[in-house]
Amino acid sequence: MKIHAEALLFDNDGTLVSSLESVNRCWTLWAEEYGITAEDFAAIGLHGRPAVEIAADLLPAALVPEALARIEQLEVDDVPGGVEALPGTLALLAGLPAERWAVVTSATRRLAEARLDEVGIRPKTMVCADDVTRGKPDPEPYLLAARELGVDPARCVVFEDAPAGLRAGRAAGMTTVALATTHRAGELEADLVVEDLSTLSVLVTDKGMQISVRG
Repeated sequence: MKIHAEALLFDNDGTLVSSLESVNRCWTLWAEEYGITAEDFAAIGLHGRPAVEIAADLLPAALVPEALARIEQLEVDDVPGGVEALPGTLALLAGLPAERWAVVTSATRRLAEARLDEVGIRPKTMVCADDVTRGKPDPEPYLLAARELGVDPARCVVFEDAPAGLRAGRAAGMTTVALATTHRAGELEADLVVEDLSTLSVLVTDKGMQISVRG
C-alpha cells in the first residue's frame, strides 16, 4: 500500500515517543492527591485526550485550574528518564523537510516541548492543547496544523496511536495511519494500521511524499 501526501501530522505520545509509564505514574499520583477513587479514574478515557477535559470529568470546576497546573508539573518533572523515542521515529523524521510535517498533541506546549526535547526532536510546527478550544477527538487541532502548514486537509496524513486522535483525523478529512503501540490493532480504525514508524518509509519528491510499508 502506498499513500501520497503533501504534509505529515504526528501525534506525540505513543506515536513519536513512549511516555505511557510516565503518564500512568503521574496521573495515578495526581488522582491519589485529589482523592479520586480507582473506579472513577478507570471509568474515564485518559489516553489521547487533553488534561483539561480529564480534570473536568473528575473534579469540581473550581478545582480544575489548580489541578491542571499540578498534573503538568508532575509530568514535566517526570520527563528525564521517563521518555524515549519509539522505534523508527528519529530516522523517519530526519528524512522529512521541516516545512512538511508537524506535531499535533493533546499535551500542553510546555510538556510537549519537554518530552520532544528529551529525545532530540524539535519540530518547526506544533499544535498543542494551548492552541485550540476543542481537543481531540474534535478535528480542530489537525485542521489548525494543516492551515499553519498551508496544506489542504485532504492532502494530509495523520499518524496516531489513540482512537480519539484517529477520530479527529478522520473528522478533519485526512488519511489516517494507526500505530499499534498503546492499543491492539483491532481497536484502531484507520486507513492503514502498522506496528510503529519503523515499518514505514517515506519518499520525498518535488510533488509531495509517498508513504510505503517496508516489504
